[in-house]
Amino acid sequence: MPARTGAAHVVTTTRKYKDRVYRTHLLRRSYREGGLVKNETLGNLSHLPDELIEIIRRSLQGETFVPLGQAFEVSASPSHGHVQAVALAMQRLGLACLLASKPCRERELVLAMVAARILAPHTKLATTRWWHTTTLAEDFGVADANEDDLYAAMDWLLARQDRVQSKLAARHLSEGGLVLYDLSSSYFEGSCCPLAKLGYSRDGKKGLLQVNYGLLTDVRGCPVAVSVYEGNVADSQTLMPEVKRLREDFGIEQLVLVGDRGMISSKAICELR
Repeated sequence: MPARTGAAHVVTTTRKYKDRVYRTHLLRRSYREGGLVKNETLGNLSHLPDELIEIIRRSLQGETFVPLGQAFEVSASPSHGHVQAVALAMQRLGLACLLASKPCRERELVLAMVAARILAPHTKLATTRWWHTTTLAEDFGVADANEDDLYAAMDWLLARQDRVQSKLAARHLSEGGLVLYDLSSSYFEGSCCPLAKLGYSRDGKKGLLQVNYGLLTDVRGCPVAVSVYEGNVADSQTLMPEVKRLREDFGIEQLVLVGDRGMISSKAICELR
């Protein structure tokens, strides 16, 4: 009996009998004896799954196999689930088309900022750092964006505000429908904002400059339009400009406008009549 020192390999034979094809997979080794090359069958592998036979074949040819967990090196593991959830919600709302009908760099930056604002509110600089801990930057194609890019995108968005609000009004408001309006304020740190004035503080920050902003929504509270006013403007002074906007910009002549007592003054009621 020759010593089993020859190279082993898998041999597949095929035979046909009565229109059926039979394949046999044999484990063999080759060895030299008396100057002749001979083959010895070590086992029949035909009963094994084809996938396992292929692994045995490749292993005998010198290929190395390792456990799956050792075959990969984890270089990063950014969070994704929450990003996907927000991105899907934005897609279902048609937010991208509200901002611009065609894709552009500014639109993608604004969409990324909206998603980041929902998930983890930060400054613009901190946002460009944070979103690399998730898949957000790659998913929205803004991985190379810096702080200046975000501010430039906000300038682009401001220039499109009227168009965006008109689309929202067409989507959410209707002739003779209910419109909700309220004025709020936010205190302001700094000295270079021309709208920042001392006025009635709604957030308890007395003695600080503030900016007022009015919000129009539909009956469900879905925002349609926002206006910014000087911090010392009274609530009642902002009502008629909003009514004018509804009529002239959004084309709504008949509506039910809901506001609080401090906003709807006797003078405003007379003007509405």
